[in-house]
Amino acid sequence: MRRDTLTQERIVQTAIELLDAEGLEGLSMRGLGERLGSAATAVYWHVKSKDNLVMLASDEVWHEIELPDLDAHDWRTAGAMTARGMFSMLSRHPWLVQALGSHLLRGPGKARYDDYSLAVYEKAGFAGGEADRAMAVVFMFVLGNAIGESAAVSLRRRLREEGSNPDDVFRETMADQMKMAQDFPRLRARLASVTDADYLTAPDQSFVCGLEVIFDGLEKRLNDLTRLNGHKRPEGPA
Repeated sequence: MRRDTLTQERIVQTAIELLDAEGLEGLSMRGLGERLGSAATAVYWHVKSKDNLVMLASDEVWHEIELPDLDAHDWRTAGAMTARGMFSMLSRHPWLVQALGSHLLRGPGKARYDDYSLAVYEKAGFAGGEADRAMAVVFMFVLGNAIGESAAVSLRRRLREEGSNPDDVFRETMADQMKMAQDFPRLRARLASVTDADYLTAPDQSFVCGLEVIFDGLEKRLNDLTRLNGHKRPEGPA
């Protein structure tokens, strides 16, 4: 494929597919060029550098998150829907969690998400720094939950590359954990109910429960701030 048949959009989409399959550590310009049927030099011409490509790919996937109509939903519903959308996106693209910690990322996709999130908490009644903090609390909670998903994918990939069967390794690890847990009754009881497949996952409904607790806390903080400042809450559903 000649360089002039390539487009940045196609390169970015192909890079996302490669990242989904191989992870951040598996992305190479040469490998990407092979997928595109082009030389790596032609790819560089469109995206400048590997770091820039990671930034472009990372920002593109933020556009996958559906942002509900704020006129049709109360702030808690909109906030929860957006948080779940972010978690689903990070689960589909677990490499993004690693990229957030290793690259300086920016772009209109992430800006769109952040701007909407601020609108959610401003609708609730938070303002200025309080809206920033409310958004950050929810963002970090979602990101923290996604780290487990990302780590599991990365670990499975590494074990396979080393020639190991991940399921066998997890079974051996669970057996070792059960031995160590014999002197700790609560831990022993919990581990006895965990299957090998669940070894790297959080308990059922942990994400939903945590999100409800966070929104309950934000609701209480908003009520406390309103009472202290003598301001009225915005009219409409809370």
